[in-house]
Amino acid sequence: MGSTFDSADAAGPSEDLAWCHEVVQDVSRTFAITIDVLEEPMSSAICVGYLLCRIPDTVEDAGHIPPEEQVALLETYDAVLDPDDETTGEAFTTAVEQWVPDGDRSADWDLVAETERVLRVFDHQPERVREAIRPPARELVAGMAEFVDRYADDGGLRIETREELHEYCHYAAGTVGHLITNLVTDEDTPEETRSVLEATAEPFGLALQLVNICKDVGADFREENNVYLPADELRAEGVEQSAICDPDNESGVVAVVRRTAADARECLDQAQRYLEYVPERDGNTVAAWAIPFLLAVGTLREVEARPADVLRTEGVKISRQEVGAVIDRAIDGLDGEELAELRATIAEGPLA
Repeated sequence: MGSTFDSADAAGPSEDLAWCHEVVQDVSRTFAITIDVLEEPMSSAICVGYLLCRIPDTVEDAGHIPPEEQVALLETYDAVLDPDDETTGEAFTTAVEQWVPDGDRSADWDLVAETERVLRVFDHQPERVREAIRPPARELVAGMAEFVDRYADDGGLRIETREELHEYCHYAAGTVGHLITNLVTDEDTPEETRSVLEATAEPFGLALQLVNICKDVGADFREENNVYLPADELRAEGVEQSAICDPDNESGVVAVVRRTAADARECLDQAQRYLEYVPERDGNTVAAWAIPFLLAVGTLREVEARPADVLRTEGVKISRQEVGAVIDRAIDGLDGEELAELRATIAEGPLA
């Protein structure tokens, strides 16, 4: 089967593309590992697609930007991605410039400040790649704008119910699952494969997002003033969202963390099925997507073993040694049975 997009075309402006591959290393180490394991042209297509989604995510998480300004910025960014709109990338960078921190800023804000570099690489991608990325990316942006506006009076997101949590996860991660699916399939993809991938792309994204929500409960509240644990479930435990880091509320928060961890675990079976069907074409590899899946399994194991630590500054994470072992094992190659066995092993204890 021939490639559906040419690797030379996918390269884009060389300096801008090289910068994109560099900045993703600092923006998301986990996603950077995936991009490193992919081959060209898929590596660059996924890189630019991810960065295009990370830019609005950074704006949405910015507690120093008033909600009405966040919504306006997200709407401008969406207009930039709209092929029928004349809004330019320069219009977005000009609008966001006043909100970009001065001096020693994070990689996320370096990315936002250099949005036009990402857009140049995106514009240089083949049409099929642009059409694969644009709809889910725009849905993500629209969803984030909706949630910021919904909680504009609260100073941060305050998820009310588990149903709303799933809605948020759809916009934040389910859309990315569909973006990936759009890129790894084409008109020659067997109907059965396409059907399974389209049905499981959402839970693949939700599984990873829910694990992140579990492990980052304290950090999300302290650093971004966001609370994703459902308010109704916390209230049932006698806890208000504004007091989730109060030591007296630890047991109640832990109960909801455990419920959210179980929620994530329910998505893992379908996420595994996604991996069993994902095609290896145009530089795509099963290993690239098995790695974040297996790291999520390990992180979930640690969350369930010590859920109270998600509230503490040190948080919950797996060791560098285990991360390296997961990468090495995935790169060696995994069929469906081996993936299931490795998942079970990691769920029981750290992979050495």
